[in-house]
Amino acid sequence: MTKVALLFPGQGAQHIGMGKELAEAFTACQAIFTEADEALGEKFSHLIFNGNEDELKRTENTQPALLVTSVAIWQILKEKGLTADFAAGHSLGEYSALTATGAISFKEAIQAVRQRGQLMEEAVPAGKGTMAAILGMDREALQAIVSQAASEGGQVQAANFNCPGQIVISGTTEGVEKAVRLAKEAGAKRAMVLSVSGPFHSELMKPAAQKMSDVLDHITFEKPLIPVISNVTAKPYLSEDEIPSALVEQIYSPVLWEDTIKFLVDQGVDTFIEVGPGKVLSGLVKKISRRSTVLPVYDHASLDKAIATLDEKGD
Repeated sequence: MTKVALLFPGQGAQHIGMGKELAEAFTACQAIFTEADEALGEKFSHLIFNGNEDELKRTENTQPALLVTSVAIWQILKEKGLTADFAAGHSLGEYSALTATGAISFKEAIQAVRQRGQLMEEAVPAGKGTMAAILGMDREALQAIVSQAASEGGQVQAANFNCPGQIVISGTTEGVEKAVRLAKEAGAKRAMVLSVSGPFHSELMKPAAQKMSDVLDHITFEKPLIPVISNVTAKPYLSEDEIPSALVEQIYSPVLWEDTIKFLVDQGVDTFIEVGPGKVLSGLVKKISRRSTVLPVYDHASLDKAIATLDEKGD
């Protein structure tokens, strides 16, 4: 029996034109983009379909743009009769997962992530914090390096445990650069500072997290229709009451993505469907669990391929 998990991408997957082809072909998909325009009180879909890349890259736009695109694509899959056993999202993608599973209304979700983006953008002055990808090191070795860099006066911590040998660190510019240097000296395959607008998933984001707590206090959460895996614990939410505090903690805590996929595989999940632009999460899953079937859905061709594959599997 095939077990399916839905995966929703986070920041970095965005590009101008995402979702446009599917919105033109499917009314249910277009309806979500229209609803986003109404919820935000602006022609937001125009930015996503035909706008300026730099404007889309602004965190306050990137986050709601990814949410609306992922949820819109999910509407098509749902219309085609797809059912899933679990859902998870990478960072911002967790909001998409919670929306797709009925834990939060789309209108409240898109308004919340617009504010989340603004708060994260404002939390640290430009140039004061950054992130870096460290490739080819295991967790324990990198944790030691991060601790050493921090003890030398630069605030830095692990931010994303993406897959074996791919960990992202985050903190002050000084702390991250120090950790990158130490990682290279310790034999990392690659260690490179990323082009990001802030030190996401680090303690420096705590001011944003505190303000986000006030935003989430005004939102009604329901129990998800299928289990959603939390980034913070890599375990399913047991009740809707756990969701707001975990979403606050998520802003300054590491994303346990490798642990999340391993947990899902342990639950018998053999098929992962990435719902949203790009194939980043699909690539990570393949590095964690090579035997899994991975189906990204982001345009008409990938949609058709996913449906055909699922039909062959008997879903």
